[in-house]
Amino acid sequence: MTVVAIHQPNFLPWLGFFDKLARADKFVILDSVPLQLTGGNYTNRVRMIVNGVPAWITMPLRRGHDARNRIDQAEVVDEPKWRRKIRSTIAQSYAKAKFFDLAMGIVDRMLDLRTASLADINMTGIVAVAEVLGLSPAKIVRSSALSAGGHSNELLANLVTAVGGDTYLAGHGAGGYQDDDVFASRGIAVKYQDYAPPTYPQIGNGEFIPGMSAIDALMNCGQGAAKLIGSQAG
Repeated sequence: MTVVAIHQPNFLPWLGFFDKLARADKFVILDSVPLQLTGGNYTNRVRMIVNGVPAWITMPLRRGHDARNRIDQAEVVDEPKWRRKIRSTIAQSYAKAKFFDLAMGIVDRMLDLRTASLADINMTGIVAVAEVLGLSPAKIVRSSALSAGGHSNELLANLVTAVGGDTYLAGHGAGGYQDDDVFASRGIAVKYQDYAPPTYPQIGNGEFIPGMSAIDALMNCGQGAAKLIGSQAG
């Protein structure tokens, strides 16, 4: 059995993203699809604890259809002010975190990358977090490097086949819109991710807040955050 997971290249994703990576044999970064034309999404924003409460950290994107035609073609605003603001916000909010240097090193590695490519910036963060969690980046492949067409479920099934998979690991929220018959017709089994992240000591004021960037877990737990994903979670 070769399990394949597929996910867009999110900005410093939450632990559930890396739980899926841990459980997959192949992990396809879906960067060959359009980016929504308006507003923000998890490809350019993520929640972290800021001044004790959850808040959005956002990378500004260039506007217009050409700038958002595909994720691998999308670009961040070419201006250093937002990079300084994100670095300062995270550094000040997590300054007292036990593993600040480890986690902040990942943030700096991303923000210091001299490119406007949203996908390249996010891939840098994803790979860096994966390495700290003991996950192999070698299992990651970008859909833009594969010859797979189609839309929606058909595209996902084609991507699973393109990397030699026979089992698709779907996100825990995919059951409401996914057509499993499309996969079954290709001889692909479907498994659903069932991830409820354990709590961990968290900087903030009050109860544990789930759904934060994996950087939050690394700030508070360091490499011990590896116990919060995969077969070790729960």
